Amino acid sequence: MIELYTHATPNGHKVSILLEELGLPYRLHLIDLLQAEQLTPAFLAINPNNKIPAIVDTEGPDGQPFTLWESGAILIYLAEKARSELLPTEARARYTTLQWLMFQMAGVGPMFGQAGHFTLYAKQQVPYGIERYSNEAKRLLGVMDKRLGESTYLAGEQYTIADIAVFPWTNSAERIPTVRSFDPWPQVVRWRALLNGRPAVQRGLNAPRRA
Repeated sequence: MIELYTHATPNGHKVSILLEELGLPYRLHLIDLLQAEQLTPAFLAINPNNKIPAIVDTEGPDGQPFTLWESGAILIYLAEKARSELLPTEARARYTTLQWLMFQMAGVGPMFGQAGHFTLYAKQQVPYGIERYSNEAKRLLGVMDKRLGESTYLAGEQYTIADIAVFPWTNSAERIPTVRSFDPWPQVVRWRALLNGRPAVQRGLNAPRRA
């Protein structure tokens, strides 16, 4: 059993989507970020970095409970645990998948997150921050669009954890006033429709709301 500690955020959705795709049994524990539950001693014992998501695998690699945080590490761990093709074993395909996973971890997540912060949540308008992070979000969408014009999915012709990692962040981009429309990136539009059509993706998006 996978104990999933999460909230309805892009990083949280990554793991619930993957668990639904893999069909692994899991139990949801909703961490209410608005009530600062990520700062409670109980949660800090699971993730001292006070971020969601985190998991506890009651049957870890050695048969003992295993705790893991950082969403990218969790995606790799779960895909390997299930021996899933969502993380290919062939070297070229595997490292291409990991490359696009790191693209999300190092680029899409931080830049989209900062664009959202400065345009939606900052207590005062910071024009430099708005321009910098909005432009970077658009640049990254352009990188994705070019890649998706060359292949069906980010890592190639196979759906992988790289798609699962990036996809929820594109949903968050719809809320950024300086981005909103995906019209300039038609291949991203195609890819998003493809993923939105997967039942497991929809179940994963809705999972934190059911907790």
